[in-house]
Amino acid sequence: MKRIALCLCLAAAPLLAETPAQPESAPEVEQGFSLMQEGAKLLLRGLAANMEPALKEMGAAMAGMEPKLREVLALIDDLRNYHAPELLENGDILIRRKTPAEMKVQGLDGPATDL
Repeated sequence: MKRIALCLCLAAAPLLAETPAQPESAPEVEQGFSLMQEGAKLLLRGLAANMEPALKEMGAAMAGMEPKLREVLALIDDLRNYHAPELLENGDILIRRKTPAEMKVQGLDGPATDL
């Protein structure tokens, strides 16, 4: 008896699978997407409004730092004149300047001063 019930269930399964599902109404789906899009726009506008004062303040700070950064870059000259940074055991970072002989080997123009 159990086998017959199992066979009937297996035979009826494809028939049940073929019945079309009720389609969702397209206007409700479209309305849901438009609401999500509007919510995302509001969220991004709010974030931009909150960040605007901080970005203006950061721009003013960077403008104030520009002269000092130019001085530092003038001292550094060209980064190719230096070896790769080394991390010492005590945590210090050491950046060695290349000697004029090392720069000649690499084809770089050395500094005018002796090291």
